[in-house]
Formats: sequence, structure tokens, C-alpha cells
Amino acid sequence: MNRLNEKVAIVTGASRGIGRAIAMLLASEGAKVAVVSRTASEVEKVVGSINAAGGSALAVVCDMSIDDQIKAAVEQTVKTFGGVDILVNNAFDPTVPQSTVLNLSVEQLQRNFDMGPVSYLRIMQYCYPWLKKSSEGRVINFGSIAGVLGMEGYAPYNMAKEAVRALTRTAAREWAADKITVNNVLPVAKTWGDDVSVPPPGNALGRYGSAEEDIAPVVLFLASRDAQFLTGYTLTPDGGAMIDSAR
Repeated sequence: MNRLNEKVAIVTGASRGIGRAIAMLLASEGAKVAVVSRTASEVEKVVGSINAAGGSALAVVCDMSIDDQIKAAVEQTVKTFGGVDILVNNAFDPTVPQSTVLNLSVEQLQRNFDMGPVSYLRIMQYCYPWLKKSSEGRVINFGSIAGVLGMEGYAPYNMAKEAVRALTRTAAREWAADKITVNNVLPVAKTWGDDVSVPPPGNALGRYGSAEEDIAPVVLFLASRDAQFLTGYTLTPDGGAMIDSAR
């Protein structure tokens, strides 16, 4: 407990699924968490859950594809909590990831980039002065094994997620002197309802991961002092779907 005591974290895409699990766990470990997503009612539910459990959280409504809103989200966090120590980039648009290469439009590709590497870049830039001031700054970006594998039918999503990994590796080198670590997470977790039919898991452990039990703890590790010597790395909490191929 209290591994992140008095740290300030921003978690994007935090209204549900993996983002919600991360926000809840970081708060339980003492972080003050800005819960960022587009839907006010959903953000407020997560904040209510954190506060009810004795944590500290701030509801931040933000469309991560709009620069002014990203800047305002960081400013609101700093005004409320006094800085930023941890940035978790998890947001994406789940409505437009699918297309073949042949049928992919520039507009659909741009939407995936706007919600992925472009928004990640923008919020990283706005958070940078505060991450540097922290002297233990942490950036944790979410990629996807779909991009590494070149999953069929997900051309725009794959391209955007691999761009996130390139951004992460570059920032890891450029920001290392400022004691900011920057890492990737490529998760495989069950974030859909029980009524959705999916193929059986093809990973070594033979199951889909849990956002709360399998993915959020990896982010907690990267956000903590335990990971201070790890940067530019891709962690794959995927149950062995990829073994060494993403390194």
C-alpha cells in the first residue's frame, strides 16, 4: 500500500475497462488521480468509486482528439493537485479501428492517429514540465499486440499503435536526462461483456487477462520506484500470446 503516496497521476480513457482499473489501483496506492474521458457521467462514476474507497480523484471531461481540451485537462489537474508525476495514455476510439489495407480511407486512418499517437504526443508535451519537475516522472503508453502481429482487418489501429511505440522509444531517449521514464504496455484483457462471443484465447496461459488483476498491476509497477531503471521498453501482459517477439 501507498507505493504512490502523494504522487499525481493522469489516466486517459479512464471511464471503463483497463483505464478504470488503472485509475482505481493507482488511487488505492496513494496517488491523486485525474480521471480523464469524454463522458462526464462515466468519469464521475469512477471518481465516486475512488472517493468512496478513501482515495483522491478529479473528474476531467476531455476529448483527446482536441488540443485545447487536452491542454485544459493538464491545467485543471495541476491547478487541483499541484503537478503531474505519472501519465498513463490509454485513450482510443473503439468505433473506428477496423479496416483492411485496401479499403482504408485517409479519414479513418487520421482518426486513429488523432486519438492515438497525436493525442499522446500532445499530452506528453503539456505534461513534460511537470514530469521533469517531479524528478521521478513516468509515462506509460498503451500500444497493442495487434500492431506487432499485423492483425488482419485492423490496418488503421495497427498503424496508430505502432506509431505510439515509436513515440515512446524516442521520448525514452530524449527525456532520460530529465529522469522521466517512458514505456509501452501491450495488454490482452477481457474488457467486453459476457454476451460477446470471442474465439478461445491462443496464448500460453490459456486465458484472457483481467483488467484489474493482470493489467493494472503492470502499470502500477511501471509507475512506481521499482521500475526506475526501466525505460523505452515494451511490456506485454498477454499471457504469452507473444514471447519475445515484441522486444
